[in-house]
Amino acid sequence: MIVPKPLRHEPRPGRLLLDDRTALTADPAFREVAAWLREQLAPVTGGELLPAPPGPGTITLARAELAPEAYRLTVGDDGALIEAGDAAGAFYGAQTFRQLLPAAAFRRAAAGGPLAVPGAYVEDAPRFGWRGCILDVARHFLTKHEVLRFIDLMALHKLNILHLHLTDDQGWRLEIRRYPRLTEVGAWRRESQMGWNGAMDGIPHGGYYTQDDIREIVAYAARRHITVVPEIDIPGHSQAAIAAYPELGNLDTPLEVRTTWGVGENVLNVEESTIEFFQHVFDEVLELFPGEYVCVGGDECRKDQWKASPAAQRRIRELGLRDEEELQSWFIHRFDAYLGERGRRLVGWDEILEGGLAPGAVVASWRGDLGAVTAARSGHDVVNCSNTSVYLDYRQAPGDDEPVPFGTVLTLEDVYAFDPVPAELRGDPAAGHVLGAQCGVWTELIDSSRRVDYMVFPRLAAFAETVWSAPERDLPGFRDRLAAHLPRLDAIGVEYRRADGPLPWQQRPGVPGRPEDPESWRIKIDNWTSNLRRQ
Repeated sequence: MIVPKPLRHEPRPGRLLLDDRTALTADPAFREVAAWLREQLAPVTGGELLPAPPGPGTITLARAELAPEAYRLTVGDDGALIEAGDAAGAFYGAQTFRQLLPAAAFRRAAAGGPLAVPGAYVEDAPRFGWRGCILDVARHFLTKHEVLRFIDLMALHKLNILHLHLTDDQGWRLEIRRYPRLTEVGAWRRESQMGWNGAMDGIPHGGYYTQDDIREIVAYAARRHITVVPEIDIPGHSQAAIAAYPELGNLDTPLEVRTTWGVGENVLNVEESTIEFFQHVFDEVLELFPGEYVCVGGDECRKDQWKASPAAQRRIRELGLRDEEELQSWFIHRFDAYLGERGRRLVGWDEILEGGLAPGAVVASWRGDLGAVTAARSGHDVVNCSNTSVYLDYRQAPGDDEPVPFGTVLTLEDVYAFDPVPAELRGDPAAGHVLGAQCGVWTELIDSSRRVDYMVFPRLAAFAETVWSAPERDLPGFRDRLAAHLPRLDAIGVEYRRADGPLPWQQRPGVPGRPEDPESWRIKIDNWTSNLRRQ
């Protein structure tokens, strides 16, 4: 009962008994994977899984001519063999091997005698190369320990991109040594709104990651074959930065870090000094995050202040631009060029399509499917993040007992039905520009790691299958495999949502949400994307 579903899984005769005599040997290229597997299995075997030549009862990690991330796994009386062409494939094979064990194997200490692994043969490879999750730590901060735990849960489900949303109106979470006030001022707010448009709680909230914290997070993720993609949101969603450095804004009056939710009107100005400021910020970001992709946001940038700003209007005239939308496009182009010169690729939300797309940009399409279709047909790579299918902060069922209900209802079955390739692109060569997909964990109304557990699981297991497994859906089969998977989550300590609803302590009576019905929500998305439809 493997999640996500592999390409091929067959039972085979025999079994492997794991005990204190079990050995583990690995090709030198898979040394780190072997160390990780020893770390996971030693507490439940009672042994150290010492290296030994391949033989009866040995777990072997071997190299084979296989595609990147692919693996083969064979288990029988004579041992377990994981074959892969690269370390990522070996790691995913090791994850699958763990799932063949009883759920007790996911506990931190042995809870019984030796564990038996049934005979099996598995062949597997992912459908998409981008299998991600957006974790918003700007609205509600998660500690380094909580982020590392989330990385382990992503790895269990064979996800490989952690999109870390580090800055927003409500908080700046990354130490930038050149500009210390970004965290001295921007990393905390004096209080937070309870629910959506609810009362203020009167409790200061904050936190940030030091650069050493980030190096640790990035290295920890890399050992689990997860790339961390940072997001520094510009030119909108920037009130925390403006509160720290008022010269970045459009007003003469001081601002505080935003304490309420929604889309704020305070955005960056378009002066050359502001562009230079954020280039210096990204200089430090690039040192911390070695991956190819860097997200600059570009979403929900309200243009009111630019329309009222003599400096912004002068900039439009000087540059020969048509309007404020083209001004935002010009702003994003500056950072696309900056990142391209340094061998990186810009990722931006689908609003960057408005006013003209930066040449090398990757579009994170969140407002339904239109952005993904438009960008792909224009020759741009796309990551599908559709809020109509994979925003895991949206409520999981109708009813008053759902805690702080937000957005439309996205059930487990709705998430499982998602396909990263929009229907309009299927059979179209432009579908090759769909790199994959990522689900969203936005935390305006998710104020703790326990709440993350409740909103994310088990829907993350359904999402993982949409990006790893073949496009054909088998809902009854998935439910069977999920029934075997939930005890693993129980053993790990994940406080997921039960099928029959929230447990008493998972409810939040009296805290207002913002529920939407599907039809009005789709009308709203159509209005949001009207500019794209005119292109």
